[in-house]
Amino acid sequence: MKPVAFMMSLMLSLVPLASHAAERPINVTTSFSILDDMVQEVGGEHVHVRSLISPEGDAHGYNPRPRDVGAIAQADLVVFNGLQFEGWMSRLLDAAHYRNPVVIASDGITPLKNQEEHDDDDHDHDAHEHEAGHEHHHHHGPQDPHAWQDLRNGAQYVRNIRDGLIKVDPAHADDYRQRADAYIARIMTLDGQIRQQMQQLPKDSVVITGHASFNYFANAYGLPFMALQGLSTEDDPSAASVAGLVRTVNEHHVRALFNESMTRSALLNQLSQETRVPIAGTLHSDALAAKGDASTYLGMMQHNADLLYNALHAPAAPRP
Repeated sequence: MKPVAFMMSLMLSLVPLASHAAERPINVTTSFSILDDMVQEVGGEHVHVRSLISPEGDAHGYNPRPRDVGAIAQADLVVFNGLQFEGWMSRLLDAAHYRNPVVIASDGITPLKNQEEHDDDDHDHDAHEHEAGHEHHHHHGPQDPHAWQDLRNGAQYVRNIRDGLIKVDPAHADDYRQRADAYIARIMTLDGQIRQQMQQLPKDSVVITGHASFNYFANAYGLPFMALQGLSTEDDPSAASVAGLVRTVNEHHVRALFNESMTRSALLNQLSQETRVPIAGTLHSDALAAKGDASTYLGMMQHNADLLYNALHAPAAPRP
């Protein structure tokens, strides 16, 4: 074969390889499972997504691991919630010498005031100084970070993710826009369905859960939530504290209690025994389920709404 013909043949043989390399999915690292699902919905085949915290993992008490530094360093894009939900993220980005774009998913939403009560008044709330690992103390600062519990905020998360993906991968901008539009349409449809469900509940309905993760849900859908952590901050509450919780349940004619996926259920079980009010099931707040109907963002929101509706839509049964 002549040299010119050989070179032409070689160049042609390399075209598929070059094309394949150009189509490499972009690496996106997210902080927790809800964002992982959102990025996958918007990015589709164009992204390879890795979540630092797996489904059912607790971001509140998370301690970054050495391999997380590698996941950040290899990322083309990092997506995290913000509002001090991941107080360890700034240190992790610094440790990985990360210089690529970031998406703060909660940008553009109107945050609610943080209702969680803490018993460590000297804690430094600055995200750059936050120390992870306090399993029972959810120090987030003055703003409530659980904004995804309002589906309209979830739509804003998706817009921010879409824009971040376009920034790092403009070649597929149209795909990201189309997928984001379709996803937002599904989000807003579910938002309307949940509003209708919650409007059908008795006006005096009150939900008692483990800790204050559902303020955005309560604000969006008109269903009051009360958190045991706010009512009693003790890990092992006294008899007087339990008696106070029992009075609260009775005064508000609470129809059902709900486990919350990120908190221990011992106090809730005790409260159920004392009041004869049943525990209706488990609400998912800060993480997706590993499997089942709450293993996606929309599935989680639908699961929570259906559980609440089924437990609360009928008048309270007489207690023994």
